[in-house]
Amino acid sequence: MDTNLLKVFITVAKTKSISSAAKELEFTQSNVTLRIKQLEKNLGYSLFHRTNRGVVLSNEGEKLYPYAIDILKKIEEATVQMRNINYQDVLKIGSTQTFTTSNLMPIIEQLHEDFEEMKLEFSIDSSLNLVEKLLDYKIDIAFVNGNPHNKDLEILNVFDEKMVLVEPLKKQTGNTVFVFKKTCANCIFLENYIKENREESYKTVALENYELILGCVKAGYGVSLLSPKIIEKFGYTDYVKQTKIENYLDTHLVCRKDYLPVIHKYLRDISL
Repeated sequence: MDTNLLKVFITVAKTKSISSAAKELEFTQSNVTLRIKQLEKNLGYSLFHRTNRGVVLSNEGEKLYPYAIDILKKIEEATVQMRNINYQDVLKIGSTQTFTTSNLMPIIEQLHEDFEEMKLEFSIDSSLNLVEKLLDYKIDIAFVNGNPHNKDLEILNVFDEKMVLVEPLKKQTGNTVFVFKKTCANCIFLENYIKENREESYKTVALENYELILGCVKAGYGVSLLSPKIIEKFGYTDYVKQTKIENYLDTHLVCRKDYLPVIHKYLRDISL
């Protein structure tokens, strides 16, 4: 229902006059009459009785009047509320498993300290799936590996992601590549790295548990690609060999261009 028509209807009902309503609304009388007729046509009822002294509400008009008042009141309240939004009520965050384990907690702590009333929701997934969720408006922001190069997405921030090739410290390395998931960016990067730098053929095994991956590498079953923070977190720093990987994909914090978070300026400045 057109709220502009309801506004005209309410004004005519209050003034009990087409001419008085037109003056108050700064419309022509014919314009007011046309809008009332349009509303009556939409509803299928006559809303006013015409008299020598003006107009009065019909039974149908009297029934509509309180609803029209309530509708316009709610529209006005919603408009004021939307114009005065200056905080993020809920922030839906997407993140890769690697970034979640290595770097997300300090950011969460900063968000809680600066926006105590803001609620957080999380989606942990591969970069590819997170981009799809962003495009479908299922999440507000996402920490993904590399620049997604999507015309609908905007980069809010970039975080340097240091990654190392993890191998057994003293044992011979088995020909297995251990990854968290076969669909993640780490898996694709590591498989390409192995093909370019090793003559032996390797098979890829997804374990979805970083401590298990580190345990298998330590035992000599194969290699993996992990953040030094993850290795330190699980206490394996002194038990595996770490080789720095150059030109790894930085983590990009992205959102939709047409749906910037209210706190987007804050997110552009946040650092680890």
